[in-house]
Amino acid sequence: MARKPDREELQQTLLRLAKPKMSPKELLRETKKLHPEAGKKDIVRAAFASLIAVADQDGEKALVLQNMAISERGSDES
Repeated sequence: MARKPDREELQQTLLRLAKPKMSPKELLRETKKLHPEAGKKDIVRAAFASLIAVADQDGEKALVLQNMAISERGSDES
């Protein structure tokens, strides 16, 4: 069984995958493809942390991360 990725790994993946105009569901789906062991809560928490880290340097990427983190934070675990 594969190990669960840590938050830093998820943050790096999210920062690499996030593109302008990417939907929250698409970013979540692409992250889950690379880290199938990660839960939605883990990914959302990593998105919030990534948002803070990138906000000053890349506003468009920060917006994609913010949209994903906010829209997915209260939805059911998948």
